[in-house]
Amino acid sequence: MRTAHDNGHPDESALEGTEKQLRDSLEALAGEIHAAPDAYRTARGEWLRRERRRRLVLALLIAVVFTLATLVGLLILNQSPSQPSVIFNDADGTSVGQVFGAA
Repeated sequence: MRTAHDNGHPDESALEGTEKQLRDSLEALAGEIHAAPDAYRTARGEWLRRERRRRLVLALLIAVVFTLATLVGLLILNQSPSQPSVIFNDADGTSVGQVFGAA
């Protein structure tokens, strides 16, 4: 039972009794709990499986992104015109490509 002094705080002896009861209750509850003998091995195995799966998914994602970027780049390069374009026209009407023999 808690008793209060004039300042509204509970009596210290009541706190000690409550704390002891709570400690005893928690110790009794903890004494009833027993972990499985292979709990650590099971948890570690699950963690390693998740880690392997995460790495595999990341590797596949990188491969897909790289493949798509390569295909888009090849498509863009393939759509360029087959005729050489004139980069610069000289004052006399000849293009730079014609001067260097590209035309």
